[in-house]
Amino acid sequence: MDKAPRGRDERLVTIAYLLLALAAGFVGGAMNALAGGGTFATLPSLLAIGLPANIANATSNVALLPGAGTSAWAFRDELGPVGGVGIRTLAAITFAGGLVGSVLLVVTPSKAFDFIIPWLVLYAFVVLAFGKRASAWLQQRVTIGRNTLLSVQMLLGIYGGYFGGGVGLMTTATYGLLAGHTPRELFAPRTLMLAIANLAAAIVFVAAGMVRWTACLPMLAGAVIGGWAGAHVGKRLPAEWVRVWTLLVTGVTTIVFFARAYG
Repeated sequence: MDKAPRGRDERLVTIAYLLLALAAGFVGGAMNALAGGGTFATLPSLLAIGLPANIANATSNVALLPGAGTSAWAFRDELGPVGGVGIRTLAAITFAGGLVGSVLLVVTPSKAFDFIIPWLVLYAFVVLAFGKRASAWLQQRVTIGRNTLLSVQMLLGIYGGYFGGGVGLMTTATYGLLAGHTPRELFAPRTLMLAIANLAAAIVFVAAGMVRWTACLPMLAGAVIGGWAGAHVGKRLPAEWVRVWTLLVTGVTTIVFFARAYG
């Protein structure tokens, strides 16, 4: 007598999980297109479903890849050099860094990184909040060379492959500080670098068998739609709106990660 109701409950739970993954993918894809930080929508939902943290991280990465690719394609006409460095050079460095970071995740435990992440996202928030003034102040006193930007890009690629949470936000903040670009000007290069880092990591995660496809596929579908929608909305938004949205996302995620790591 109990088997039928229990079977229905299990089906309802499964449907609820699939809908949660789909919705989280949509929000994450849109966030990546607008400001970055899509992992902060997808990863918690996968943890809520019950996936281990490392599997959830790998699944989130693969699920967000097509959405990031969709957004990058939508912004392709806006691509150009960053700080005098060609986009192909930045892309190659990001891919190499993404491979390194994803291999590190596969072979090492990630718990210690939980305590570092809040500080990285806090860095993004501070630089975004004061980035314009800081960039002008810095450029008056030092010359930011090509090698500096390339080195930082490698670090961003490694971080993107290892965890990826907030890498879009940190890329926006770093490019603004080193090259003086506004968040709106960075939609195209930031989104492309995010997609490339995700691609490099996805290759490693799939090969290592770390992706839970039952959760990944609906999340992937949502991320594609969200990435497309976010990119097209982003093209019509004023630069100041994008800046405010970016600060809001960064501020909230900073609080969440500090509470998670140290609460």
